[in-house]
Amino acid sequence: MAKGQYNAGFAKNLKLKHGSVPTVRDPATYVGAASASSLSIQFPVSRDVACQTDPLGTRSVGTQLSLRTLQPHIRSSGVQATVSCKDFGVGTSSADPLHSSSTAVKRPAKRPRLDLEEEWEQDGDALEGSSSVAVSKEQESTCDPADSVTSTESMVLSDAAPTPSHKERKYIVFESCIMQLFAVCPVCTRACDVKTQKLGTFLSVEQRCPHCEFDRRWNSQPVLGSTPAGNLHLSAAVYLSGASFFKIEQVFKAMQLQLFGYDKFRRHARAFIEPAVIHHWKTLQGAMLQQLSQEDKVIFGGDMRADSPGHSAKFGSYTMMDLSTNTIVDIQLVQSNEVGGSHHMEKEGLKRSLELLGARGVTLDCIVTDRHPQIQKFLRESSITHFYDVCPMGKEISKKLEKLCKLKDCEKLQKWKRTIENHVYWTAATSTTGPERVAKWTSILNHVQNIHTHEDPLYPACLHEVGQTRDKNKWISAATPAFYKLEKLLMNKRTLKDVAKLSPHHQTSSLETFHSVVLRFAPKNVVFPFLEMLCRLYLAAMHFNENANRPRAKTDEGLPLFKVHFPKAMKGECRAEPLKTEPTFRYVAEMMDLIFEEVFKDPAPFTDAVLAIPIPEDLTAQLQRPDTEEVIAGYVSRFNRRPV
Repeated sequence: MAKGQYNAGFAKNLKLKHGSVPTVRDPATYVGAASASSLSIQFPVSRDVACQTDPLGTRSVGTQLSLRTLQPHIRSSGVQATVSCKDFGVGTSSADPLHSSSTAVKRPAKRPRLDLEEEWEQDGDALEGSSSVAVSKEQESTCDPADSVTSTESMVLSDAAPTPSHKERKYIVFESCIMQLFAVCPVCTRACDVKTQKLGTFLSVEQRCPHCEFDRRWNSQPVLGSTPAGNLHLSAAVYLSGASFFKIEQVFKAMQLQLFGYDKFRRHARAFIEPAVIHHWKTLQGAMLQQLSQEDKVIFGGDMRADSPGHSAKFGSYTMMDLSTNTIVDIQLVQSNEVGGSHHMEKEGLKRSLELLGARGVTLDCIVTDRHPQIQKFLRESSITHFYDVCPMGKEISKKLEKLCKLKDCEKLQKWKRTIENHVYWTAATSTTGPERVAKWTSILNHVQNIHTHEDPLYPACLHEVGQTRDKNKWISAATPAFYKLEKLLMNKRTLKDVAKLSPHHQTSSLETFHSVVLRFAPKNVVFPFLEMLCRLYLAAMHFNENANRPRAKTDEGLPLFKVHFPKAMKGECRAEPLKTEPTFRYVAEMMDLIFEEVFKDPAPFTDAVLAIPIPEDLTAQLQRPDTEEVIAGYVSRFNRRPV
């Protein structure tokens, strides 16, 4: 028999050619010998060029049976060969090309079909109307030590469950390299007819040999139900990482990578991804609220972020943070047409968050926010202890001092600018009551005059040591324009009222950090639907909660790492900032498991939770839409207007 037929499985015995001399085979490369001293015929080790796989093994990983146990026990008496086809990880079927009475391998009764909503892209002379894809039921492994190839990573075959499709490693494969595997028949080594079908990132190749009638179909990725696993995995990866589909589409076009359209991405998001995000966030939020309900008193910080500056914002997201742990507890998304304008969104978001916390049994000790007038009035009427964040007030006073320093006869204030800025934070941090904060705040006017004793009994004297100063020109006299303008700025009625309510310990600087994280998931220059905007906010909150309190980075010697940068606000001065360890993304892996193992199998319970979310109507829903042709006919360029 020819060695090609023997390797392909169509011949069971080999015959020596006339004049051949038997030799002793190397025991290290001998397969099936009883001992290393057994004699065998030496044949050169070869590999099938068409399939680029190892010779057929004797055991199937999926069944743990001999491959010939699964084949029909019928032998062709004409050729004395047994029909045997290699499994290349794809669905295969073959008929005996040498005898018509041989029994062919039976195909599955019903093969899964791809998504009917998609249209196949067929290359060349592909079969019209063919939308079925054959999927192999057994994944057989072939391993011959005589044909082994050394690699950097060896694959270990075991009886363990197969790796889920979303956890398998993926590679970029060129079309020419794939076609090389199907150009030649693995049985008769002749040229074959190859047809391809595409669906986004999915590729199906059908190979048919016109000579020996061998045929098989190969799929580039598993098919889950009627959806290619790679398409869904890519949509989930783009969404969960906060990336933009259109940016990914540009990258794919630049590399000539095949990709599905935006409509398909949105269908994946609505059906599987967004229900998984909402379910995962509600689960994490429920655990946090359950823990907070067992505590006596909790200090929260609240602030709103708008999707655009000014009063033209469409969305406003109000965030509640547990300031003791720097954890995002709740996010409320408000659309401007729900409350009659964007300037009412912050109050509405706060009300919804407080209602949720009250319904879950969380006891609120106090809340720290900015000095929004509507928030002040609402919390005062609700009898909730309210403190102001120090940072916004410090920035406001700093900006006003910067303007005063540029006025005539006020140049001395430049020397006190940094001292007054630090005085704001010192006053809030070292005081326990509102009157004490006011007493310490007003002492700055005596301090700039070189007077360090004060009339207020709550703060009778400065705490620093009184000594000689090198710069005697820095002191400001009471009868000067500089002192008058400084007193007017620091001692007005509203400033004193706000100083009394400065937060002593907890600030909302972490909330500002969270808002910068939101920009990665929901940039302000991109318009999102209401539900997608809400899901992206939830993703930002999960990312922040997982990485907010990660440890600081250290060198191999255990020393903390810093980076030196020049903030724009410091006007050329540098500052050292401690570095933290690299962020983690465990929440992405958890939601991937949720999507592929639960939501995809039974999406009904998850989609019901999404449908329960009240989604407001679009901003243009109340507007009367004019006729499109009339609008187009009325278009006039500003450079082609008629003279008046």
